[in-house]
Amino acid sequence: MRFFHHIALAAGLLFLAACASTPDPELTEKEYYDEAKAAIDANNFSLATKNLEALETRYPFGRYAEQAQLDLIYARYNNIDLEGARAAADRFIRLHPQSPHVDYAYYIRGIASYNLDVGLASQYFPAVDVTSRDPGEMRRAFDDFSQLLTRFPDSDYAADAEQRMIEIRNRLSEYELHAARYYLKREAYIAAANRAAHIVKSYPNTSAVESALTIMIETYRLLGMESQADDALAVLAANFPDSDSFDDDMKFKPSEIQKQQRSLLSVVTFGWFE
Repeated sequence: MRFFHHIALAAGLLFLAACASTPDPELTEKEYYDEAKAAIDANNFSLATKNLEALETRYPFGRYAEQAQLDLIYARYNNIDLEGARAAADRFIRLHPQSPHVDYAYYIRGIASYNLDVGLASQYFPAVDVTSRDPGEMRRAFDDFSQLLTRFPDSDYAADAEQRMIEIRNRLSEYELHAARYYLKREAYIAAANRAAHIVKSYPNTSAVESALTIMIETYRLLGMESQADDALAVLAANFPDSDSFDDDMKFKPSEIQKQQRSLLSVVTFGWFE
């Protein structure tokens, strides 16, 4: 009796093992696509991604392949898989350069890079300062948006891409300003002046230009470069007559160096003597 009990137990275990190892039934191409679309409509982007990836793997040259690759960009992006969305966009651009929807791939590629730079923390906590970060992703996003505008100036995404490029230029200028102030704080005046001059030359009409001109004036004077200081002062007066760097009589008053000195003093004294 015990012998038959062991046989029954072994048979049951084998049955369970077989069930566990049985793969999910393979769907048709249309079934995978319908499942993915239903998941997208339900905002279940993780399930949508799973079905779209399965469709691509099993039916790479099928009827729904191109649309599935496009939808995969959307699903991954909304699933906050920014790297995955960018990779999917890259692949779509490479495989379907003549697609009427390729402008969308360029756009999402730029948006993904943009959000990789900004990060979730600064999206939910606007007080987080991102100007000191390496702007590599932001430059990449700028290039993607630039390609979109160059190739598809009439795209539905062109206006938003253009606005984001303006914001990115301001971000990049603020990054350079952060670097200039870093050098200023450490009394590396030549490096600070060069970084500030780079802002004025490469990022005109951005939020950092006024402060950059002020740094140029102050550092040039400290370096005995009076002619260059006067030129920068003339530009500041012409473009920013209401700058805090001028007193009521429009005389220049140094502010950036004092600001950095106060900042350094605050760090050293834990803010007691600021």
